[in-house]
Amino acid sequence: MTFKVLEPFLPLILAMASLSVIFFLASLIFIPWLIIRLPSTYFSSQTRRPMRTTSAHPRLSFLLTVIKNLIGGVFILAGLVMLVLPGQGLLTILIGITLTNFPGKYKLEQGLARRRSILRAMNWIRGKAHRTPLVHPPEKN
Repeated sequence: MTFKVLEPFLPLILAMASLSVIFFLASLIFIPWLIIRLPSTYFSSQTRRPMRTTSAHPRLSFLLTVIKNLIGGVFILAGLVMLVLPGQGLLTILIGITLTNFPGKYKLEQGLARRRSILRAMNWIRGKAHRTPLVHPPEKN
């Protein structure tokens, strides 16, 4: 049996495999790095403090916000892919959501962090770095 049928798709298959490996390795490095830097009370408040809306450099602030949201979007997409490929899918999605700005974001973050497996994984990573555990988010009202 020959694979001539797949030959036109070989560059696409190699690109997808390469991206999968890159995102897997990046998740092993960046996800723990980001989780360690979260304050231990990040998920514990009932409400999130609003972001600063004024800046001495509004164009730079806007550009940095756009870049942060794009990076968050890449993490979300990579996390979705990692749900079926090797990697830490749910943690990657949570980090991506943390980096993006949208209405209802904090409630979604808390909902994900309420999942025992996700909070346990994040606290395991924090424990390896000798950081205090994340405080469990309050239950929904």
